[in-house]
Amino acid sequence: MSNVINIAADKVSAKMLDEAGELIDVRTAAEFQAGYIENAKNIDFLSGAFEAEIPNLDKQKTYYLYCRSGGRSGKSAELLMAAGFAKVYNIGGFDGLANAGLPVEY
Repeated sequence: MSNVINIAADKVSAKMLDEAGELIDVRTAAEFQAGYIENAKNIDFLSGAFEAEIPNLDKQKTYYLYCRSGGRSGKSAELLMAAGFAKVYNIGGFDGLANAGLPVEY
């Protein structure tokens, strides 16, 4: 059973104000270039880059992960939790976040 906490798109802004953290977009580079949430860092889950990057991430930080629909970000969050990260949140899909008012860059 997963210990990953999912946060609904309409609650993300308030949570991020309450608990600052790093925003990670785990979609492909092409998806990211088509539009992303402001200040997000792109680490592609499908290419294997995400797993390779885990040792370089700070376990003390809070991480907010998203993808296209929430599937890849959920799997990425599980990988971080399994690696000993404590503050990891799956915030779902890009469209939902954009529709909830999070600032988007293109």
